Amino acid sequence: MDLSKIKTLIDFVGHSNITELTVTEKDTTVRIFRMRGSSHGASSSHAPANDAPPTTSTSTEIFPPDTVSIPVHAPIFGVLHAAPAPGENAFIKLGDAVEAGQTLFIIEAMKVFNTIVAPRAGRILHITAIDGSEVETGDMLAEIV
Repeated sequence: MDLSKIKTLIDFVGHSNITELTVTEKDTTVRIFRMRGSSHGASSSHAPANDAPPTTSTSTEIFPPDTVSIPVHAPIFGVLHAAPAPGENAFIKLGDAVEAGQTLFIIEAMKVFNTIVAPRAGRILHITAIDGSEVETGDMLAEIV
């Protein structure tokens, strides 16, 4: 699938009421989804340059159709922390190799810090979580392949 088709699909999802779209062409699958609470136009899944949280987040992933990814969901509602402390490096980055049980995020709920760990070893395929944002129970934070 060429880049222009992918951009068209992203634009379509960003300007419609569709929350998820999966398209397979030949040996490529593209999955585009809008994060919960998004309601205006599409934007890149990369973190914005400023500290303001984005109003929307549409993400695109390209992977072989036989690849099995494991989503990592928020088990509780709270504030997501991507690093162990302010100013420190994030626990994970896109493409990082992780081990089962490795810390991926921390969710703070009522001043209790809950560690979110990798359910299995693999590589970080996708990160939807934004540092400092509120997450709902069940929100997808990342995917491991």
